[in-house]
Amino acid sequence: MANTARYYFVTREEAKKVLDACPDAQWRLVFALCRFGGLRCPSEIVRLTWSHIDWDNGRMTVPSPKTEHHPGGESRQIPLFPELVPHLQEVFEQAEPGMEFVITRYRCSNQNLGTQLRRIIGRAGLKPWPKLFQNLRSTRETELAEQFPMHVVCTWIGNSQPIAAKHYLQVTAEHFQKAVQNPVQQVAALHRGSAQAPRDVQADGASRTGNDAERGDASLGTHEDISMVGATGLEPVTSWV
Repeated sequence: MANTARYYFVTREEAKKVLDACPDAQWRLVFALCRFGGLRCPSEIVRLTWSHIDWDNGRMTVPSPKTEHHPGGESRQIPLFPELVPHLQEVFEQAEPGMEFVITRYRCSNQNLGTQLRRIIGRAGLKPWPKLFQNLRSTRETELAEQFPMHVVCTWIGNSQPIAAKHYLQVTAEHFQKAVQNPVQQVAALHRGSAQAPRDVQADGASRTGNDAERGDASLGTHEDISMVGATGLEPVTSWV
């Protein structure tokens, strides 16, 4: 069972503060690729080349050493999400001609990106969250699960639905807000409707003649019509497949 106490949903407001605190365009792209692309850091990010970026079709191929031992798992394709494009373009414009790799400044094995990210988060006025990079992926997968079918989301993130459910998908404060907000609005609407109902009924009754009432009752159908509905309800009876 996953330790939900170590989950942390990095809001878009927090992400913007971190991006603003990043020292350069490449660090902004590293963070954006994790938060809005769901990439693993550093394994997938340092392998990303400009040939993996398909600007015309709005897609990006992500090389994935973690899943390459599975059939077809050596890479996956994800959309060029709108949140990624400006950061990719900025780094592309700054790249030297003929440069192969997207990220060039933070590739050395002795560079601890986690330590650097903690400092950046501190400069942003935020408290570093647990599992820095995994919670960025977890946050993105939780967001995407609200918008797209789960099999699509897992294809983009590069994990399976059981793994996503156990280790990535989070219950957020927004979920609780939505659950509370909608029923309250519905109850308020019902109270407003019940308060208006007596006047509506009275006005309607006053405007109808006896013949009108008879025609209105007839529109409901005869006793024989109603009895033909049957005990199974309004939907046609079908056999199980």
